[in-house]
Amino acid sequence: MSIILIPVAPLSRTKSRLRDCFSNNQLRDLTLAMFKDLIRTLTKVKCFDKQIVYCNTDEILDFAEDYGLIGIKENLTNPPKSFDEVIKNLNDIAINKFNAESTILTFIDIILIKARNFNEINEVLKNNQLLVCPAIHSAGISILGRKPPDIIPTFFSDPNIPSLVALIQKAKDMGIKKISIYDSFRAGFDVDVKQDIVLAYNYLKIFNLTHTETFQFLKNNLNLTLKKVNADNNRAFRIIKKK
Repeated sequence: MSIILIPVAPLSRTKSRLRDCFSNNQLRDLTLAMFKDLIRTLTKVKCFDKQIVYCNTDEILDFAEDYGLIGIKENLTNPPKSFDEVIKNLNDIAINKFNAESTILTFIDIILIKARNFNEINEVLKNNQLLVCPAIHSAGISILGRKPPDIIPTFFSDPNIPSLVALIQKAKDMGIKKISIYDSFRAGFDVDVKQDIVLAYNYLKIFNLTHTETFQFLKNNLNLTLKKVNADNNRAFRIIKKK
């Protein structure tokens, strides 16, 4: 049984790193837009036996179930669980309740991903124990496939080592041999910090994704743009307000 796992933070504390770009209400709307776009993409994906959304917010769960996904409500704790603990809880549910033989963990902020990417990822994982899609702008992870689902823990909450580096090193230490790196710009681009959100608006136009709710949100709410620091350097940008 192949299961895709989609953890979603409560809308009350979503995308905190973008609070200097948007108000709390705008961040809520952005999260809903990205989530709805991902769910609509997943309706075109038929290779998974189950698709599970894990969140404390009823609005998220109701929308997922309207589109045929399984919504499971996360129980919040005080103090809050670490992200690795959240992922472990979700992964354990997939194993114990749904008999998952493999899981693919994905996130709502990979806004360029296509159904074809998910189909490819599922096929590649069939012949591997671990599949990792590196995040484009960091040493992080945008998609993680595990077979069996508990073959290795996650390291999103490591205070010192980026999650991708920590995971690959642990896999080697554990003697995991069948590791596939899924190299994809569409699957690896995620929206996490201010520069990402400005790039996202432009990439959505470049990839003809202007019909998405995420693009429409950015079109109506984003007042930032990128400007090269100097004419000879494509890597150095300043983020400025639109005129």
